[in-house]
Parts: sequence; C-alpha cells; structure tokens
Amino acid sequence: DNTIQGILEKAIEKTAGYPVEVNGSGRTDAGVHAKGQTASICLSGKVSETKFQESLNLKLPEDIRILRTELMKNGFHARYSASGKCYEYHIDTKEKQGVFGRRYSFHYPKYLDQTSMKKAAEILTGTHDFGAFTDKKEEKSTRRTIYDIMIAGQGGEVRIEYRGNGFLYHMVRNIVWHLVEVGKGTKSIAEFKSEFAAGKRHFKVAPAPPQGLYLDYVGYIPHFLADIEKIRK
Repeated sequence: DNTIQGILEKAIEKTAGYPVEVNGSGRTDAGVHAKGQTASICLSGKVSETKFQESLNLKLPEDIRILRTELMKNGFHARYSASGKCYEYHIDTKEKQGVFGRRYSFHYPKYLDQTSMKKAAEILTGTHDFGAFTDKKEEKSTRRTIYDIMIAGQGGEVRIEYRGNGFLYHMVRNIVWHLVEVGKGTKSIAEFKSEFAAGKRHFKVAPAPPQGLYLDYVGYIPHFLADIEKIRK
C-alpha cells in the first residue's frame, strides 16, 4: 500500500466518503521522481475544486502534494487522453556529489562533451522505432515521436530534457546512458547513428540510474501541442 496511488486513494476516500480509483498518466520506476504527475478520478455529485484540493493536502504526507485540481468532461482519462510528456534527467559531473542532491541526480564524475551529446540527440528526434530502448518486450507498438531533446548545463551539472508524444518502459533512461557514452567519447556520432539504425538486432542498452529522472509534466491537447510549437520557434 506504500505507493503514491495507494496513499492518494486512502486520502480521497476519507475526503469523499467512499472508495475511489486513481488513474495516473503512467507509472514511474522506483527511485524516479515526478514534478507534474497527472491523475484522474470519478466522483459522484458536485465538488468544489479548491476545497477538495485543500482537504486532500491536509490528509497527505509532506512528500506528496496536489498542485491543481480541475473538473473535466466525462470520458477524460489521465493516461489515455494524454497527448505528450516531458521528462528531465539530471547528471552531476562534479568530483564529489553534493549531499543534498544525491537522491535527485546521477553522479557521473567525468567530463561530458555536450556538443557531441546534442548531435547524437538530433538523430533521435522525429518518429522512429524505439524498440531498442525498452526492456519491455510485450509492447504492441514501439514507434514513438520525440519532438525535442534539449541538453544544457554548467557548474558540474548536465540536464537533459525530453518532449515527446509518449515513452516506452526505461526508454528515457536507456537513451541517457547512450548519450553519456557519446559525451565521454567512448562512442562516436557515427557509431551511435549506425547502432540506432540497426535497431533491436545490434543495439544493446543499459538504463541510467533512476534517481536522476523526473516526470516534468503531462500534456493534453491543445496545450501540449502549443508548448511544442513555442519550443520549435
């Protein structure tokens, strides 16, 4: 019962007076963080968004917070209605990792060439078969669209931001690891491009640690597509 979903359902039951199922936009691995997870529930009768949110937050532990509540039309589902997601991955490249960020970043104390990483990331943007980047073999389709991969950092920190219409199991963490290989110089851009083109047959993957990954936000039409257009401009 010690999951975000389980704790939310208990708090909602106490507030609403009856059991309610929480449907999240997706699951995160153990150790992964969520700045902007989205969930949907069905309640009977009219509800004051503000009062309901305040009541829930009073019942939740300090490490879980409801940031916003909104009434939606019938048929809305946090997972199936989503049009895209944004993830962030944080890498600490300092010799000694900061004590306060150790649970929220991947400590990799080596120089990473961000220019090379950006060139490799450009290869992944667009619609492709990302089956080589997932450890889950029963996916019905492994084709996904990545709109942008943005890499930036200074002062011993590198941040990688992903925006796409959806991501496979371990897909972001597997991409991170290969971008790190390019950044440290053990894999050339040409090798990366060749391996990615080869797909499942030759592309071996190893996921980066979970603590550096954040689900930043989940987008819904038309807002998510509008955000993507702003980025492209």
